[in-house]
Parts: sequence; C-alpha cells; structure tokens
Amino acid sequence: MLLLLLSGSMLLGWSLGANHGGNLFGPAVGARMIRFTTAATTCSVLVVMGAVLGGAGTTATLGSVGTVTATGGACVVALAAAATITLMSRFGLPISTSQAVVGAIVGWNAFTHTPTGFTSLSAIIASWVIAPCIAAAVAAAGYAAVRAASQHSRLHLLTIDAMTRAGLVVVSAFGAYSLGANNIANVVGMFAGVVPFHPITIAGVQVSPSHQLFFLGGCAIAVGILTYSHRVVHTVGSDLLKLSPVAALVVLFAHGLVLFVFSSQEFSRVLRGLGLPGIPLVPISSSQAVTGAVLGIGLVKRARGLRLGVMRDIAAGWVTAPVLAGLACFVGLFVAQNVFELEVSVHSGLNGVGSCRHPARDFGIPITTPESYRLFCAESESLGDLAHSSLPRGDTGIHSAVCGSFTARAAPWEAAIRSPQNSKVVPGLKTRVRRVLAAATVAAKTDGAGSLFG
Repeated sequence: MLLLLLSGSMLLGWSLGANHGGNLFGPAVGARMIRFTTAATTCSVLVVMGAVLGGAGTTATLGSVGTVTATGGACVVALAAAATITLMSRFGLPISTSQAVVGAIVGWNAFTHTPTGFTSLSAIIASWVIAPCIAAAVAAAGYAAVRAASQHSRLHLLTIDAMTRAGLVVVSAFGAYSLGANNIANVVGMFAGVVPFHPITIAGVQVSPSHQLFFLGGCAIAVGILTYSHRVVHTVGSDLLKLSPVAALVVLFAHGLVLFVFSSQEFSRVLRGLGLPGIPLVPISSSQAVTGAVLGIGLVKRARGLRLGVMRDIAAGWVTAPVLAGLACFVGLFVAQNVFELEVSVHSGLNGVGSCRHPARDFGIPITTPESYRLFCAESESLGDLAHSSLPRGDTGIHSAVCGSFTARAAPWEAAIRSPQNSKVVPGLKTRVRRVLAAATVAAKTDGAGSLFG
C-alpha cells in the first residue's frame, strides 16, 4: 500500500526528469559538444546528490503553502501534478514543474477548505518572474564577457574546443546538483507532513525519514532523465535558439547558478551574516531559468536566430500548468474520497475535512525546516497527555474532538522545536498549548464542539 501511495510522487519525479533533463544539457547536446548518454548519466548521479544533501530549504517553503495532512491526499496531489507535466511533455514543451505542484497543492487547500500560506505562495510566485530575469541578466553579461575575451585570445582552436567541452561537463553537473537541491521539493514536498518512513542506520550513520524521501525522489528524477528527456533536449537545445558552444556554456552556468542561489541555506546564511537580506528558499522553475538565459543570449545577439513562436508556446505552458494541475487535483480528491473512500485529509472532528488551522497560525511559530514534519509520534503523545489532563473527562465528545485535532496538527511543530532560530519560542510551546486547550474547553461548553478552532 505504501509503494502504491508513493507511486504518484515517483511518477512526478520521473516526469520532472523527463522534462527538465533537457534544461540540464539540452544546450550542450544541441551544440553537438556532449553525447546524450554521457550527459544524462553524469547529471543523474548529481541530481540524486543534490536532492539528498541540499533539498531541505525549498521543501520547507513549499510545505508552508499547504501542509497535506493525509498520505492519500499527498498521493493525489502528486498524481495531479505528474499527469499535467506528462501530458504537456508529450508535446515537447518544457513546462514549470513548480507551477504544476503549487497549483495542485492550492487545489488540495480548496478542496479541504484549508487556508493557503500566502506569504510563501507570494514568494514562490515572485520567483517565477525574478528567476528568469536573473538568468537572462547573468547569461547576457557572461556571454558578452566571454565573447570579448575570445576576441583577444591567442589560444589554438583545438585548445578552445577542449576547454569548452570540459566547461560544458562541469556546468551541466553543477546544474544537475542545483536542480536536485531546488526541485526535490516539487517531487516529495507534498509528503513532507506525512513522511511514511522511520529512521534507519546504514554503516553506523543514521538516515532520517526526510533524507530517505529525498533519495527516492532524486532516483525518480534520475530515471526520468535517462529514459525520456531526449524529447525536450531537442526543443531547448535546437528549436529555441541555434546555440554556439560558448553560448551553451553560458546558458547552463546561468541556469545552475539561479537554482543554486534559491536553494542554498548556507548562501542565505552568509548573506544574513553580512547584514544583507537572505534569499528566499523557493523551488524555481528550471524551464523558466534556462529559457530566461537563452533569451538573454538572444538579446545580446539582437534576437538573431531567436524563434519567438517557440517562446510563445513555452510561455503558454507556464500559464496552463497551475490551472490544469489545480483542477485535476480537485477532481482527483473528490473521486478518491467519494469513490475509493480514501482519506485525503485528516478529519479534525470539528468543522469537517480540512477545518483545522495550521499550527504556525495558531501559535505564531514559523516553519523554517523540512524536519518540521517529523515530530508527530513524540509530540502528539505529549499533546495527548496535556489534553487528557486539561479537558473534562465526562464530556467524551468534546474530549475526543480536541484530542484528535491536536494530534492531527502536531506534525509540523518540529520546526519550532528543532530549528535553532526558534530556540526562544520552544520553552513557551506547551504553555501556549495549555492556554489554547483551556480556551477550547470554554468555547466547547458555551457554543458546542462545532465552534472549536473555526
């Protein structure tokens, strides 16, 4: 059953690899500088490494848009996004996986009447505009600088060719690592609130449930790159703009840099240490980044060879993806819940499906790490003890409703307890829980259980 529920996320990872593999090495293959097999194998390994080692930050951000509270619901969200991406990949269009996943999560929020985290959502939407602009600026500046340097170079053509080939391999690997770190949230982020694994120990090293999830998602992306990305390679590498080897090198560098900047927790901490604002850790559309970079090259060349018709088709895919994914998720949740009787959201027992608020809103605790979803077992037990001691034992209906609500909402509290940034909040956590439980008991006695946390 577990493998069946995770199949939606694995299909989404495969779709992402099939679609975005072209973004990693499409320009290089289109410029005939790297063989497809060599590029695909190298990038697959680096994608898995990036997912496991650097996928923490963006997963937390995506989870704060909407925390899916049931494994069945997470499966439907993943399937809806994967179906949208697979359908559009059949037409050879590189679309935004991030937009498809966000659209599906918002569809889950709408179906379950769960408030959407608009702060994180606005940061992600802003990145859809900012990321391609940054990629275009970096590519334009880089291409102009390389072209100026080459005019004064006395290197032999064979030496330049060898350096370019080596550079393409390096930047493709860098882009693959950055893609894994940044976009793993799009593959498994919907399961972050209901991670179905337990910690394991391998060669004396403990592997957390989140890292197990990241590894599986990274492997799914790698399989997509190896088996199906050749279709999109043609669109990105050849149809959009006839790239020279140097232009391909610059495009891949700009693409990898943008994904890395928006996924690196270390880089964001360095900026804050220097007194600068930190970069929001959000999943960036790989398609938008590489297309922005190609557009930057085209502008430097004064649009010579740039096919605006292809640009228009790709832009249409960006707009269509979140709408289709949201509708598909809404319909899929309805079918899963009413036809297959699958639990798509944890029932609070109060105001119906999805009525309980996000714990961050109840207690003012920010969700800052993907580990925010792993405290369910330990913390829900302690909250259950608090509920048992705080609520009237005679009123079993109210007692069960409140206990069930707090158990369902316990999972995301790990961020507050695990995150160093929230160390000052943690000591007051249980005091706040007791305070809310007391208020809930009063409200239940006065207005009935249906008014709790409404």
